[in-house]
Parts: sequence; structure tokens; C-alpha cells
Amino acid sequence: MKKLVLILVLACVSFTARGAQDPEVTRWEREAQSVTIIRDDWGIAHVYGKTDADAVFGMEYAQAEDDFNRVETNYINAMGRLAEAEGESKIFEDLRMKLFIDPDSLKKQYAASPAWLKNLMNAFADGLNFYLYKHPEVKPRVIKRFEPWMALSFTEGSIGTDIERVNLNELAAFYGKEPLAQAAPANGDETADPSGSNGIAIAPANTTDHHGLLLINPHTSFYFRSELQMASDEGLDAYGAVTWGQFFIYQGFNPHIGWMHTSSGVNAISEYLETVEKNGDRYDYKYGGKELSVIANEIPVPYMTAAGMAERKFTVYYTQHGPVIGEQNGKWVTIHLMQEPIQALIQDYSRTKAVDYKSFRQIMELHTNSSNNTIYADSAGNIAYFHGNFIPRRDTRFDWTKPVDGSDPATDWHGLLSVDETPHLLNPKNGWIYNSNDAPWSAAGPGSLKKEDYPVYVETGGESARGLHAVKVLEGRKDFTLDSLSAAAFDSYLPWFEKALPALIQAWDRDSDSDALKAKLAEQMKVLRAWDLRWGVDSVATSLAVFWGEDIMRHVGREARSAGVPVYDYVGGKVPADQLLQSLEAASDRLTADFGTWKTPWGEINRFQRLDDDIVSHFDDSKPSIPVEFTSSLWGSLASFGARPYPNTRKWYGTSGNSFVAVVEFGTTVEARAATAGGESGNPESPHFDDEARRYSTGDLREVYFYRAQLDGHTERTYHPGD
Repeated sequence: MKKLVLILVLACVSFTARGAQDPEVTRWEREAQSVTIIRDDWGIAHVYGKTDADAVFGMEYAQAEDDFNRVETNYINAMGRLAEAEGESKIFEDLRMKLFIDPDSLKKQYAASPAWLKNLMNAFADGLNFYLYKHPEVKPRVIKRFEPWMALSFTEGSIGTDIERVNLNELAAFYGKEPLAQAAPANGDETADPSGSNGIAIAPANTTDHHGLLLINPHTSFYFRSELQMASDEGLDAYGAVTWGQFFIYQGFNPHIGWMHTSSGVNAISEYLETVEKNGDRYDYKYGGKELSVIANEIPVPYMTAAGMAERKFTVYYTQHGPVIGEQNGKWVTIHLMQEPIQALIQDYSRTKAVDYKSFRQIMELHTNSSNNTIYADSAGNIAYFHGNFIPRRDTRFDWTKPVDGSDPATDWHGLLSVDETPHLLNPKNGWIYNSNDAPWSAAGPGSLKKEDYPVYVETGGESARGLHAVKVLEGRKDFTLDSLSAAAFDSYLPWFEKALPALIQAWDRDSDSDALKAKLAEQMKVLRAWDLRWGVDSVATSLAVFWGEDIMRHVGREARSAGVPVYDYVGGKVPADQLLQSLEAASDRLTADFGTWKTPWGEINRFQRLDDDIVSHFDDSKPSIPVEFTSSLWGSLASFGARPYPNTRKWYGTSGNSFVAVVEFGTTVEARAATAGGESGNPESPHFDDEARRYSTGDLREVYFYRAQLDGHTERTYHPGD
């Protein structure tokens, strides 16, 4: 009995002490009571708060419930702390981030932030910390506690930040004095799925019900974003895709407007060649006939080892242009890029509360959406295109695609181009706008912008096969509906083969009848002659064409790029006939070797499989998977599925492409449909881990429950964070 009394006394003392010394928990619990989370029957969180800060608190908690690993990993990467979790191989990735991301500087900027933004950053940290408090079984890899200033380290919602354009091999060679072994970049693989996205806006004049329409279709690595809604009594009510851990809807809509970001070909970064001399124990660099001192800092990079944590220290260098990132021909290379985290976070969040074109455009004047174009539509019937939102004003005498002379003051930036000075469209007469990561010079058909009206550095890209496809499904139509826009987003045509396939047919027709290769390929050619250039799960022609196209790309892709000619045009007119036929033979042989016959339908090859929630996906031919009808966007498919075989597989499994798809109609009320790759939850035990997979694989979009009344009959759970 005495023992029981003692236990009760100790428990009471422990509880009292905990309550006395933990006012933070009391605050979290009070905040949680101001938040309601409704999970719909797809597991998607609809977060409602009294204030915007309440909504941020709740949406961070909900994201952590769905996939804390991805939330934490994004901030580990953003702050240059990957090596602390993954070891020595990540040292130079961390160094690259630490050249730009300094916690002490971010803490000062947080302290100087507007009060309303500081409140949101506080709520961001509180929501994640409360989740960790309520889930002690979750063991963070690195970040045991989130701080409000951390939100400023990760303001770029797109995949791949500006900082990540710094070449790791060159960085390691300069600071580590040894090359860094790493995989070849994606653009070094001629057959890799192009990264990017699709955005389409359609004016009321081109729709049956005279309502504006918007397609939101980011192409990223799968599971890169959460899908959710966040709303408050302070005017916030946004739905869409949220990059894990961030507290703003990155691509989405509210009751009045919708916005879609697509990766831009804008040249928003400058590299400089610095003439450096060593003077005693310091370095100087030349600028405008003077010598200025190079700034030297020491950056420690901790990393995990089998024996515990270790650390490498680097002396890093900066000029007025930015950090030194490498060396070319005896000159140091520095880089200048956008670094405005407060303004960027303000722009990211504020756009979600814009109510019309005027307010949205005003937010664009913050100029911190550095790597993306924007497609816009609203309930008033406006459609618009905004080009990359951060474009330094530079002297056009210089080639800004290459490092320029850092000693010449003429290479300095001279402010930024205004929205009016950059490519921008509002309500073009044709009634539609699209962007698919290509140049905007055909974004609105005959009403498109003219390349010669802008400095050359505003755009470095050309026309993609997806761009050709977008024009084909958009031009001449006045009868768009939510259903037909969804159908257009999954249109099966593959324009890459428009010129390439006739060239192959001509090569076969002209080949000598005595050639053994011609006889070997006769049946394949019969299949391809009859093909309508459309993908399908039962299509043998799709399999044969894709395998042939890949082989051709490996042989001539670099040649075409060097010649400045789109590959689909190059294959159609400049590739020797024997190469076209040999590549078809190679494709047939590869299909036969991998699948037993070249007559293998596309759906037996191209598969979706989600086995676990690891950041790097794993695949297994012996385990269940489902067919995916659409192809890589390389071939001009608007719906993109970046798939390939793995060392232990023969089937092709997708890891990128259509990560989120939504179509939105702005009528008297907003109506939307959407699908997310796999499902909302990262937990393999959850029913929402892969419950959207079949819808995703066929483009069968589900209803979005945007209004609270729509959740009636579709609610799985209603709760406060922590319940």
C-alpha cells in the first residue's frame, strides 16, 4: 500500500513539475484547440483555423501526420545538414547550401520580419514541434526541434532550387581538391524524362458554360508535395499542392483565382570569372581597375560516421558577386543569384490570398519567384501568363549563358526588370494560354509574344514536343468544359513521332529488298504504319516506338542539341536511313530480350508501383503493380510518366511526371477535380498510401471537396491537432 501511495505521489509531483516548467506545451495545446482538421475519404486534410496562424499550425501538423520524413528531409537539405543523416557522401551538397544559407543571418532576418509573417513562422514551428511532442515514437533523423527562422531557409516551392544549379564536381574540386563521384545529371541522359510542368488557362469565351478554366499539372518526382486545404476566418481559403513542410499552397486555387507554376527557361543567375591574386595571407580580386579583398569564412560541415559525428571545415571565399564555386583557366568562378528569403516568403504566402488579377499582379512586383513562369485564371474571366519573376537587368553585349568578366563593372546587375518589361500576357484574343516549360513565343497562338521584343537572357529554351501538343488540343475550340479540359490533359497523341516515323517508313521503303534487315523488320513496320501515334496500355506500337525513339536519342540526341535543332525535327530529316533501321532492330531485340517478344503491349512494360515511402523508391517485378497508359513527356505526352527499368527489374517503373493534376472551373462557385500520384499518406499501412493509384494511372480525376458542405458524407475524421 505504501508503495502504491509513493507511486501516486511521484506521479503527481512529476505532472505538476512538468506543467510548471512546460508553458510551451500549454501554448501548443491552446493553439490546437483553435484548429479543426477534417480528413476526407481520400485522407486529404482540410484545415480550418480562426486565424491564418492557426491554419498554418494545423496544416504543418497535418503534413507531419502524413509524411514527417519528407517534411524533415526538405529542411535537412535546405539547411545543408544531409551529411548529418546520410554520411560523408553528402558533404559537398551540404557545403553548397551553407554557402548561401546561414542560420545566424536567417535568425536576424526572422527578427526583422513583419509581425504578421513572424506569427506565421512561429505557427509553422509550433505545429511541427507539437506533432513531435504528441508522437514520441517518431524519431527525427536530424531536426529534433523546429525553429521559426527555419521557414526562411526553404522558400522555393519548386523542385530543385537555384542553389542546386551549382555544379558539385566543380565545387568539390575547388574546396576539396578532389573530384566528387556522382551520378551524371539528368540532362546528360538523352532519354531522361524532361522535368517540368503543364499549365493551361482557358477564357470564358472558349468554354461551354462561359467560365474560366485552369489546368494545374506539375511534373515533379513523385510524393514531392502534399495535397490539402487551409482556411481561416481572416480570408484565407486555398487548396492545392504544398511542398512538404512549407506553409503555403504552392500551386492551387482559392474561391477567386488559381495559379500554376511551370519551370522557366529564364536566365536569372550570373556567373563571374574573378581575377584573383594572393597577397600575403589574403586574396585580392580585380574590379574596375581596383583591387578588392576576397572575404574568407570558415564553414564547418558535420557528418555522420559509424563511430559517431565527425566534421570537416572549409575556408570558403566570397567577392561582391557572391560565393566562389569553382575555377576555370586560373580564374575563380563566383555566382550571383536571388537571396531574398523574407520577400520570397511574403510573395509565396500572399498570392494564396489574392482575390483578383490586380492584387495578384501587385504581388508579382515582389520579384522573388525566380525559377518559374505562372499561368493564372480567375472568377472574373481573366487569364494571364507571367514569365520568370526575377530577372536581373543586364548589359546585352555579354553572353549571360557563360561566366562573364567579374573585373568589368559593365557586367554588374542594374536592378530587376519590371513585370511590364518581362514576357507577360493578359486575356489574349485566342482565349487560351499554355506553358510547358518552353519559351512563351507560342503560348497564345497568333497572339503570342515576340522573342525580339525582349532581352535574349529572358528565355534560353525553345519549343518542346509538349508545346506542339498543347497547341493542337487548344486551338480552334470554343466548347471546353471541366471534363474536356481533363481529357485534353490526358490526350494520348505523341507529336515527337510526327516527322520521325515517316522518316523511318521512308528508310524502310527505300531499302533494298535483298537486305536481311528489311525482311527482319517487315512485321514491325506493318504495326508502325498502322499506328495513330497515340499511347495506350494495349498498344504494341507504343512499346516499339518508344524503344526505337530511345535508341535513336542515344545516338543523335547530342548532335541535334549541338546543331540547335529540336530532336523530333532532327530525326525527321537529318538522321541516315541505316541508323533509323538499325535503331528499330535494336528496339525489337531489346523488347524480345526483356519481355519475350517485341509484340509486348505498353501496359505490360510501363508500371506504377509504391512499396515504401523511402525518398529513393524501390521496385520489384514480383510484387503487384498497375499499368500506366501515358508515356514520358519526352515524346510530347502532356500527361507525363517518367519511367525506366532498374538493375533488378525488367518492367519500367515511374518516379516522376504527373505528381498532381487538377482542373478548376471558376463559375459562381469553384468546381475542381484532382488526383495525386499514389495517395496522400506516406504510411504503407494507411489505406491512403496508394488509394489514388488507379485513378492516377488512367486520368480519372476525383471530385475536390472545396466547400465545407461538400465534405458531408465524405468525412473520415474530424479532430483538433493532438487529439
